[in-house]
Amino acid sequence: MNSRNKLAEMPIRPLLYTMAVPLMLSLLVQSLYNIVDSIFVARLSETALTAASLVYSIQFLMIAVGVGTAVGLNALLSRKIGEHKPEEACRAATTGLFLMIFTSLIFSMIGIFLSDTIATKLAADSELQELCKQYLSINLVYCWGIFLQTYAQRLLQAVGDTVLSMLSLIIGAVLNIILDPIMIFGLLGCPAMGVRGAAIATVIGQIAGAIAALLFNRFRNPIIHVRLKNYHFMWQDVADIYRVGLPTIIKQAIGSIMTFVVNRILLDVSATAVAFFGIYYKLQNFLMMPINGLGQAAIPIVGYNYGDKNYQRVHQTWKILLPTGAIIALCGTVIFWCFPGQLLQLFSASSEMLLLGIPALRIISISFVMSAITILCGYFSSGLGNGIINMVGAAIRQLILLVSCLWIFIKISGISHGWYAFWIAEIIACIYSYCMSHKLLKTIYSILPEYRYLQKI
Repeated sequence: MNSRNKLAEMPIRPLLYTMAVPLMLSLLVQSLYNIVDSIFVARLSETALTAASLVYSIQFLMIAVGVGTAVGLNALLSRKIGEHKPEEACRAATTGLFLMIFTSLIFSMIGIFLSDTIATKLAADSELQELCKQYLSINLVYCWGIFLQTYAQRLLQAVGDTVLSMLSLIIGAVLNIILDPIMIFGLLGCPAMGVRGAAIATVIGQIAGAIAALLFNRFRNPIIHVRLKNYHFMWQDVADIYRVGLPTIIKQAIGSIMTFVVNRILLDVSATAVAFFGIYYKLQNFLMMPINGLGQAAIPIVGYNYGDKNYQRVHQTWKILLPTGAIIALCGTVIFWCFPGQLLQLFSASSEMLLLGIPALRIISISFVMSAITILCGYFSSGLGNGIINMVGAAIRQLILLVSCLWIFIKISGISHGWYAFWIAEIIACIYSYCMSHKLLKTIYSILPEYRYLQKI
């Protein structure tokens, strides 16, 4: 009842910020342990760092499926709670659990039977292939930890409890950060396992986070519970989850495809360029985690009030969401512009990488504000039940324009000019996402005479 009153009655600005801050912190911590992995792996060799960068595209694809399903489930649960249908919310949560378990089994089978094949597709060098296989196989086979962790966190977020969601993720992340140097370098009596140790530390952290999140739901979630007794599977729940979830999966998968293709393009330039792009992508993800936290906080707020037909609160969320995200992104631009060398040195950057990476980080950082607006428009639209805007915006900014422009610019002017492809991709994606989200909002209000004054937004 308290979470329902909070989503329905608390002023939007403090509601959005109090829900977003724990999500921002939890996502930052999650991104941090990906960065910590790379920092420790980089101390093994640049080849090991390159392997981790290549494998990240496959990991990101796996995470995309889990996150996309969870976003769709989150949007559905929030609407059901807003419509005051807790029994239907519990049924949908149970269906979501079965979907997550089934998906994790598929990826585990891929890890068991196809890790060798994937590694040979990622790299031609035999040493690089072996390192890719070691890191990838462990992450895939034991992926059920990240799927269950993502699922349980979204159940907490759907009722407005972002603090416990944050705590569950921090538990896993801190454990991973502690175990990384122990398992990679062989400290405290543990054998030195190199890249394999980094992967084992990651999955142990994910499993610990999943257990914590499931326990938090069992004892602290006031509305949503998994109920197997008298459970009736309904395809409509699956359809409702994937109406938002599938476009989100595709959107997330686009990032995986993009990193794979860009890595193939950059391999023709140098292995250092591939290693740099892996570093940039993790740093950029770290910066965008507060943006994603803000957007994820908006989903239950928008979904609940949309289901409750409180459309003025939906409009207020829109007005607060984008300026806040733009300010956060602008701070990131300042950091990347002023301290590019220091950021790269965290990863033991060579002089060649510094020469390539410092101007690249400065060029790319100019586009961060536009990227933030695209991302937040996508989350906002997902809260309203439309995942297409999120998907298409991501396709424009991460794949269609970015990859093609990067390839053309490198062929014509070399790698130093290739990074300007980010400007073109982000500008077009920002214009599309803002206009389509704005149109969606006006369409919703046009059918409600009592809210027609809001069409002037």
